[in-house]
Amino acid sequence: MKQDFIPVLLGSDINVYGMARSFHEAYGYKSVSIGKGRLGATMNSDIVSVDVVEPRLEEDEVFVKTLLDFAKKYEGEKLLLVPCGDNYIKMLVRNQEKLRGTYLFECISEELLMRLSIKESFYKVCEENGFNFPKTTTVSFEDYKEFKLPFEFPVIVKPSNSVAYWNCKFPHKKKCFVAETKEEFDAILNSIYGSSYKDHLIIQEFIPGDDSGMRVMNCYCGKDKKVKLISLGNILLEEHTPEGIGSYAAIINGYDEELSMMMKNFLEGIGYVGFANFDMKYDPRDGKYKLFEMNLRQGRSSFYVTAAGYNLAKYLADDIVYNKPMDLTIATNKALYKIIPNRIIFKYCQNEERLKEARALIKEGKVCNSYFYKKDANLKRRIAFLKNQYNYFKKYKRYFGNKGLRD
Repeated sequence: MKQDFIPVLLGSDINVYGMARSFHEAYGYKSVSIGKGRLGATMNSDIVSVDVVEPRLEEDEVFVKTLLDFAKKYEGEKLLLVPCGDNYIKMLVRNQEKLRGTYLFECISEELLMRLSIKESFYKVCEENGFNFPKTTTVSFEDYKEFKLPFEFPVIVKPSNSVAYWNCKFPHKKKCFVAETKEEFDAILNSIYGSSYKDHLIIQEFIPGDDSGMRVMNCYCGKDKKVKLISLGNILLEEHTPEGIGSYAAIINGYDEELSMMMKNFLEGIGYVGFANFDMKYDPRDGKYKLFEMNLRQGRSSFYVTAAGYNLAKYLADDIVYNKPMDLTIATNKALYKIIPNRIIFKYCQNEERLKEARALIKEGKVCNSYFYKKDANLKRRIAFLKNQYNYFKKYKRYFGNKGLRD
């Protein structure tokens, strides 16, 4: 089938697969991807092929050369460029002028990128726009031994520079930590700064409540800088592996008009373009959402939006490829999105109201595992999917609830 355009996805993870599946569901199109490596989510797929693997893709000159060389193979075709990771969107923003005319895309300015992607300046933007966020401070390598915490335990410890953090190594390393006591806090900082990581750490108060207090919101802003789609998700369960903490494993779509309009005004006020993803938690102490971070891309679990009937790929293509005018849609449909077996949800989710809703959606057939797609279910992918699902039982048994400095 002749395609009007070819989706070129940057990365090879579950987010890339979710976008490829969205393109395939919307148009029947196959996507291609370019990434630093090959990950299981996109292997042996009939709807996306990892055509280029370049370990140095996060170097500006290599990034530009790789994309320009790749485009030569598709001369005369429309190439829709879709970054699916934090570093890829940063590379695109920095090098956008060198790629315009070769690829179809829209993105923000480098100045806005810096304001939003550095956590310290992002919280300043939150203050300016009336968003609540957890009590937050930073600690540096130079002063961490004399550091005095300005609020109570427990606290969350996470890196300010995620790229440098993932390149460092130390025992019991996790994506982020929760320290319950001063002794635990000191041990975590000693371990991190005993490694090659020497950048700032973000220290935040821990908002009470389990995983079901978390919320995720995905938005799409058109090239006219107007918000076209807002979709809220209520979390049932997060992943709990050291590298997966904070990634969502089961979501049911939610709706909050006040929060949606607040986000619309924020994004349009700063002149945002493209996908945006927000992580927040409901604070039972004051009944307010506390914003943790903004990702300048669709979220890793963003397929929950497509699963409920709001195809992310279609919003992007209608705007960038087909130049179709679109009004704002605030998503109201519901579905159960998951990457884990139902049994794990029912065993580990602690919110009875969410579980009741999940059972009803499963009964109605409104359930979707983004990893498993019937139109991409060759034998190798079926086997890989079954292994993937089986492994979650072992992972949750081993790691559930462990966000401390231990295995």
